[in-house]
Amino acid sequence: MYDAVIVDAVRTPIGRGRPDGMLSGWHPVDLLAFTLSALVERVGIEPAAIDDVIVGCVSQVGQQAFNVGRNAVLAAGFPESIPATTIDRQCGSSQQAIHFAAQGITAGAYKAVIAAGVESMSRVPMFSPAADDDPFGTWLESRYAPGLVNQGISAELIAAKWGLGRRDLDLFSAESHRRAATASEKGLLSGEVIPTPARSGLDGTDFLAETDEGVRRNSSAESIAGLPPAFKSEESANRFPEIEWVVTAANSSQISDGASALLLMERKEALRLGVPARAVVRHYSVVGDDPVMMLTGVIPATYKVLENAGLGIEDIDFFEVNEAFASVVLAWQAETGASLERVNVHGGAIANGHPLGATGAKLMTGLVNILERYEGRYGLQTVCEGGGMANATIIERVT
Repeated sequence: MYDAVIVDAVRTPIGRGRPDGMLSGWHPVDLLAFTLSALVERVGIEPAAIDDVIVGCVSQVGQQAFNVGRNAVLAAGFPESIPATTIDRQCGSSQQAIHFAAQGITAGAYKAVIAAGVESMSRVPMFSPAADDDPFGTWLESRYAPGLVNQGISAELIAAKWGLGRRDLDLFSAESHRRAATASEKGLLSGEVIPTPARSGLDGTDFLAETDEGVRRNSSAESIAGLPPAFKSEESANRFPEIEWVVTAANSSQISDGASALLLMERKEALRLGVPARAVVRHYSVVGDDPVMMLTGVIPATYKVLENAGLGIEDIDFFEVNEAFASVVLAWQAETGASLERVNVHGGAIANGHPLGATGAKLMTGLVNILERYEGRYGLQTVCEGGGMANATIIERVT
């Protein structure tokens, strides 16, 4: 049996996904290439030792088309012999990249793999791949008549089912910003964020970014209480009369730009090369769930990975649960009983952003650092995904 270990993990700071966002000047291929180069330089290995590069990216069109992973490998100056592939499991794409990398290692097919992710939502807007066409077809639509819904409606349905009010969501969101701001101000992210050239505004000055752009340091439940519901329309209100319409821009994840990357190796290969292992990938799961409720897959994915590992929720020291919407994390917490004190301790996507394909590897980068900083043993990460899916991963810190 081979062990898949994480030897290092890095990410860019996360920029706002809009034309004046601090990373909007980066072509996504270049941004990922920059991140891949920073990873191998920090580890101190020759790129030629890497067997494969697996990259998560959701909107694979335009500047992210034609296998953005392979393009970034070549742009980074890696040997042409290193292959790469780009995968899409929606918001969990780069978490799935980690799973594929670990599975390849434990199967004996790889000795060293990079799992990474990239998304430039300022340059390749969300929903671009649909090209204003129908991505579902008639059979799928008829199965879920009167039709599938967007994720904002799903977040509202979750809030209604679990009895989550506007105040609950806003308090959670404000706390995410507080935690993210504290982590940044105390330098707790220095082990994961690589300083990245950035630009302030459309015509601003160049600077070296080391903090996430979207964190609002003075955010409070009171300051965001006046925002209107983001997904209410006459049509949706008629279809879902049970919804109270509590989901706003402030208690939803941010549209973002960013890249992230982890180097995984077979444990004996890491020892042979003198590369210290930071964490072992212990168990993983992926599930499908109701595509209308859509975002609740994190609940069965968590149960499944815990069962696979022979662990209970109480055995996990820290959790990363992607903050696609506040209602997702709060519903997950209500079902699992996990303490919110141990969930997203450095803030989450509501505060520091959600660069879709990069998010899974971004969260894992943070989880590795959190386990080390606070001397935890086990960490569990889970991400909800479009179409009603979710991944979950358990890692164990190497001591």
